[in-house]
Amino acid sequence: MNHVAPKSKIELQKLYEERTHASFVDALTGLFNYGFFSSYLAKEIQRSRRTGEKFTLCLLDIDEFGNFNRKHGEIEGDTVLRNVGHILAKSIRGSDITARLSADLFAILMTSTDTGSATTAMERITSEISDYTGGLITTSCGLATCPTHGLDKETLLNSARDALIKAKIKGGDKICVYKAPEKTHRTNKSRILVVDDEPLNLKLFEALLTPLGYEVVTAESGQKALSVINKTEIDLILLDVMMPGINGFEICRILKSREDTRLIPVIMITALNDIEAKVQGIESGADDFISKPPNKFELTTRIKSLLRARNLNKSLTSIENVLISLANAVEAKDAYTQGHIERVSTMALSLGKLIGIPEQELKALRMGCILHDIGKISIPREVLNKPGKLNEKEWQIMKEHPIIGYKICLPLQKTLGPALEVIRHHHEKMDGSGYPDGLAGSEISTIARIASIVDIYDALTTDRPYRKSLPRNEAVQILIQEKNNGKLDPYLVQTFVRLIEKNSQ
Repeated sequence: MNHVAPKSKIELQKLYEERTHASFVDALTGLFNYGFFSSYLAKEIQRSRRTGEKFTLCLLDIDEFGNFNRKHGEIEGDTVLRNVGHILAKSIRGSDITARLSADLFAILMTSTDTGSATTAMERITSEISDYTGGLITTSCGLATCPTHGLDKETLLNSARDALIKAKIKGGDKICVYKAPEKTHRTNKSRILVVDDEPLNLKLFEALLTPLGYEVVTAESGQKALSVINKTEIDLILLDVMMPGINGFEICRILKSREDTRLIPVIMITALNDIEAKVQGIESGADDFISKPPNKFELTTRIKSLLRARNLNKSLTSIENVLISLANAVEAKDAYTQGHIERVSTMALSLGKLIGIPEQELKALRMGCILHDIGKISIPREVLNKPGKLNEKEWQIMKEHPIIGYKICLPLQKTLGPALEVIRHHHEKMDGSGYPDGLAGSEISTIARIASIVDIYDALTTDRPYRKSLPRNEAVQILIQEKNNGKLDPYLVQTFVRLIEKNSQ
């Protein structure tokens, strides 16, 4: 097991057991398991945001572990995993934490440590693992530091994974620190990456696909393929299964675990009727399979089908840009709200990250805040910019904007998801006195509650046609009063006030 845990670690262990009714320990290695580590990482990120203290996340992977298992047997493989876990556990400080995340992937969280110090520590650890196996086992390690390389769990993990991939590309016992990749300029042609260790097969696919109008990029190994993908935008991958080094299954698993590559279609090239390979391919996340030797008509038909799906996914970004442009056009109607959606979305994201909501909800929160007033496109300009108090008829017109915005965006429900709740419910109150649906308490989603608080604060601290902006401290007092009156979420208001006060120092 890990070293004696500090109080906060012990408290989290008890909480984890109470809520999950499961152990927080991996049975084979004695290290923490993925679930507990994920919870601990989220809390460390919150602490880092609060205190500014950095920490480094290290992902360590055993190279070609699948091949080792096939060659030496799973019992020997488990022995290696158990001993690697033992080496990691005895090598960390009491304030650090280490865990087994998956079969042969380990994580180490080093507190108060930058990437330089973490690299030195991991060099010592990887050397000890290599010595233990007499050089039979090598490892790869990727490092990412909070807050430099990520301020939320998903981003930080993805950064460390990207660094791990670069380490794998370089070969055994390499350690890499995350660096944002630079993408190369692309043509209008769909770009297909063909990965095969046989040069003849690469030439065959290139000769087949180039006349059809595709841009073909080739890679003769798994390491080269990952390098190409990190530098070049790829639309589809033809991936051979059996290759030396990193095989096709491992490449596919890596790509499907990364946010920036998971939507790239992968067609695995397998031997005829190789059922076992197809099952492994499905488990790795492959989108389709082609048997060797490929039938030209079958291959081109499947490529066209998957590229259509790829282009549809890419178009979602274009849809997002159209919606943002429409929201900006609505804002332009109101001379007093310039920059409102940018300020609201920025502050809401800061609050959402501070309380540790998941990455997908953060995305919905951002888009919902950008679009929250899109329904005002139907509100007459004279009502929006009226210098005095709205009369009853005008007020009823104004109160329609959440429903109108919701209806405008509803056809994109699959794209926007929970963002629709922000658009419709950002004027609801915890006591049920809000509009348009009169929701109360838990009926209002967390992200809609966040949007409501931030929207009110920005409205109070900016000039409006009916009054001048209020000082920050007065706006904060109004939020606190609304909280005390049961209209706003108490925890979110308290957290937001701390965030505002910290940013104003």
